[in-house]
Amino acid sequence: MKITAFARTEQGTGASRRLRNAGMTPGIVYGGSKEPANIKLDHNALFHALKRESFHSTIHEIEIDGATEQVMLRDFQMHAYKPLVMHIDFQRIDPAQKITTRVPLHFVNADVSPAVKQGGSSVHYAASAIDISCLPKDLPEFITVDLSEIKSSQMVYLGDVVLPEGVTAVANDKKQAIASATKAK
Repeated sequence: MKITAFARTEQGTGASRRLRNAGMTPGIVYGGSKEPANIKLDHNALFHALKRESFHSTIHEIEIDGATEQVMLRDFQMHAYKPLVMHIDFQRIDPAQKITTRVPLHFVNADVSPAVKQGGSSVHYAASAIDISCLPKDLPEFITVDLSEIKSSQMVYLGDVVLPEGVTAVANDKKQAIASATKAK
């Protein structure tokens, strides 16, 4: 996804408030060998982009006053009760250096598993995302967890999840529960 941003020189609470009133969101791009860059982005486009799951776990091209860089979303702050993005942080990406990030899990085939079809169990999800480490070119948008073989009273652990090539889980505990099938009482 390509993001268009503009350099900003004004800083501080008052300047950020004026930006937000003008329909812009203040932000920063940091990391790599360059100095951090203060930016401003169109609020409406950013607000709708943040609603998409893929926006949070992919590499983006950001254009700041004509210069393009590869970045990744690192953090954003929302207003306590208004639908308003207060600030956003992007980190520069080096294609040759591994990155560590959180990637969502997509569970599939639970409805056709022996636990649900024959055992009358229900599947419960213990995790919705996991931390991974990989090169930027290998970064998956999400990781699919196939539950077609889960049986009643069985757990699916982190060690059971098939990760894409070049991707490793950050957690050392391969016995971390991801999903379980339990009988309804």
